[in-house]
Amino acid sequence: MRRGAISVAIFVAFVVIITVSRHVIDSTSSTTTTGVPVTTTTINSATTTAVVAAPTCQGSAFSGVFNEGEGAAGTVYASVTLTKATPGACSIKGWPILTLQDKTGAVLPLNLVDQTGSNNAIQFTGPKANDPPVALTLTNGSVTNFSLAYSSVQTANTVCDNAVTISVQFATGGSSLPVTPSYPVQPCDSGKIWVSPFY
Repeated sequence: MRRGAISVAIFVAFVVIITVSRHVIDSTSSTTTTGVPVTTTTINSATTTAVVAAPTCQGSAFSGVFNEGEGAAGTVYASVTLTKATPGACSIKGWPILTLQDKTGAVLPLNLVDQTGSNNAIQFTGPKANDPPVALTLTNGSVTNFSLAYSSVQTANTVCDNAVTISVQFATGGSSLPVTPSYPVQPCDSGKIWVSPFY
């Protein structure tokens, strides 16, 4: 009888130990049980590529050429070609920010009018210049352009300044690239220039 009681006591102790051990949390375990389902994703570095957006282009990374335009009914049309001259990629979308300077370096009045690609007041000669802005990614040697137009007809109430340098920025606060036309740019009507998006 005594042996039976001891056997029962050992069996009960064994069951208690097994039951308790199943509820012990191992502090080194990486599995956590909660009331909310948890999804674990394993990333294999050999097959996963992280896509990082290219930074905004800076004028200092480019060279520029002013393409002399032609006039029609008092409106002069021209374009600027910009070539990336540094390694790495950068991105642009939208319109250039221009600054006009005279031969002394003084900044001239300027009224930029961005052409949106719909209901344009001006139709540029290059078809892409009349399209809405698109996102562009440029690498070393890549080329982008923008077109511009201005009235060269002086009236009694307008001033047509002589701009010998046009500085181009891709975004506000970015570095600029000076571009020198062969002949001065002379926008009348307080420096009004229509400009296309980059294309």
